[in-house]
Formats: sequence, structure tokens, C-alpha cells
Amino acid sequence: MSKTQNHQGETVPPDRRRDLRAPLITLKIQVEGEKKVFFGYAKNISCSGLFIATASPRNPGDRFSLEIPLPPPINRQVRVNCEVIWKRSFSARSSQEPGMGLKFLDLDQVTAQALEDWISRQER
Repeated sequence: MSKTQNHQGETVPPDRRRDLRAPLITLKIQVEGEKKVFFGYAKNISCSGLFIATASPRNPGDRFSLEIPLPPPINRQVRVNCEVIWKRSFSARSSQEPGMGLKFLDLDQVTAQALEDWISRQER
């Protein structure tokens, strides 16, 4: 079974969500930090954060800048600072994919509202 950990290293249930989520078409997301470039795939997004599927998730508490291509009708790239809230390591016995849950630290209100509107339309 895979393990989901928060920044204190505690195992947490994967579905304590405050905001509505919607699947985001799988997109390659580039995270720039130090000298490394990280690639992952966005699986779902909300106005408070997103899940990135990756075989090598960063550790809870890590912070970095992320550039996200937002879907139509928003149709723009947004750069936002994020914090890793939890990570799930790879396990051959788990049906859940490895990755990390990110919290947006500075998503502007206009983008957050546009994202919330898009998510609401996906729920219909």
C-alpha cells in the first residue's frame, strides 16, 4: 500500500479537500528549482493547489516556483509559488500513482476566480 505523508511525516487520508477539484488534461509541468529541472504531470487542480503525478516527488515542506499552462477558456501560463503538503512514494502493490500534493502560496485572485469558474463548469 502506498503511503501519503504530510510535512510532519504523518500518514494522512488522501481526501481532506477544502476546494472543488477538476481533472486537468495531463500536461507536462516544469518546475525550476536550483539547477535541476523537474517534470511531472498535473492530474487535478483547484484554486488552492494541485496534484502532480511523478515517480520522484519532492519532500513535504519544500517550496518552489511552478509554471502551469491553464486550460481553455483561461488559456494562459501562470507562475505560482507552491509548497509540498504531502507526497506519495511509489509502491508496486498500490493502485495509487506516486506524486505530491501542492498548495498554491500566491495565486492571484483573478486567476483563482477564473480557475474556480472553470472547475465549476467541469462539475456539470
